Amino acid sequence: MSRSARSRLAVGALGAIAAVALAGCASTAPAADPAPEDTHDHDHASDSRVAIAYDGGIVVLDGETLETVGEAELDGFLRVNSAGDDAGHVFVTASDGFHLLSTGIDGDVEFTGEVFAATTPGHVTPHAGRTALFDDGTGGFEIFDTDAVGTGSLPTTDAFSSETAHHGVAVELSDGTILSTIGTSESRSGVRLLDAGGTELARNEQCPSVHGEGALKDEVIMFGCQDGILLFADGAFTKLDAPDEFGRSGNAYVTETSPIAVADYNSDPDSEGYLLSKLAFVDTDAQELSIVELPADVRYTWRGVGRDDHDNIVLLSADGTLNVLDETGAIVDSWDVIDPWESPVEWQDAHPGLRVVGDTAYVTDPATDRILAIDLHTGETTAEATLDVVPGEFVVVGGSAH
Repeated sequence: MSRSARSRLAVGALGAIAAVALAGCASTAPAADPAPEDTHDHDHASDSRVAIAYDGGIVVLDGETLETVGEAELDGFLRVNSAGDDAGHVFVTASDGFHLLSTGIDGDVEFTGEVFAATTPGHVTPHAGRTALFDDGTGGFEIFDTDAVGTGSLPTTDAFSSETAHHGVAVELSDGTILSTIGTSESRSGVRLLDAGGTELARNEQCPSVHGEGALKDEVIMFGCQDGILLFADGAFTKLDAPDEFGRSGNAYVTETSPIAVADYNSDPDSEGYLLSKLAFVDTDAQELSIVELPADVRYTWRGVGRDDHDNIVLLSADGTLNVLDETGAIVDSWDVIDPWESPVEWQDAHPGLRVVGDTAYVTDPATDRILAIDLHTGETTAEATLDVVPGEFVVVGGSAH
């Protein structure tokens, strides 16, 4: 179903970018039911897994064939995050906390029994061998060794608190210092730097509605703001102002091999729906922020952007196309992959999603309950599956996925 590139001209070569995606708001879901026994044959399974949330559980697929490996039940609306460890575990957020799921790479698909309690579980942030779990309901967060999970018992954690509860995020850097957001249940204002013991070293409150964290090359950390981007590098904060009075970025799409970050961008505070038509590009070397306007028929949601092994940007559009952009913002390839679709009414509503691992794009299509694996060199579908459930959020783990 490939078609020729829509355009190989720069859509506004306005600077380089890279960003990482941390999705919308905190999840809510009730407690777990026992996971069903996994009776599938693993003899020919690959070492990667696709974990897809649906209303009532998680279905896990082989990352190469997209055959079902197993399922685990958990009631309610669920969100999934890669645990970032070598064994391909997944954190599933529910109303009572973060549940750890084994995806069957080294055994069965099942919940391990490790539940990190949280009032309102929010962001999961693995970085530099350490993972932070943020509780929006209290403002507290726990940090622990990323590879310490999967034993059936909770690992030793370091606990920290925020000044007040808010929808936030924390990340521990390779030198042991910690970045955590500042805010209340009504508003958020910026980021503070803590030492390993939790003592504040510095802060910046020039990032209203701070949301979305990403780690780039040379451990530059970026956060999205309502009016631009906040960078942290070499012990200092730098604010990059958006060109519009309201220029919100809330999700970052980055790689650790590029100084270019990409973020979603909305310049209309009165916009309806969740489809966006612009991307923010951040050159963290030059400390410059620029905006690329996409072609008229290319629109995306926060679920629809990723980065490939070549640091290109991959974008799933509501017109059903999968687009590859280089780091100038030029569309260099475009293929029809699914039928056109409309903006979700609420961000939680099932709608097409994208995950990129290496040179493969995984695309879900809730209208047909399908998932596709697409070769980013050719646009060809290399695997496809029709599910027995409506796919929600999903992650790809194991192999080179983390």
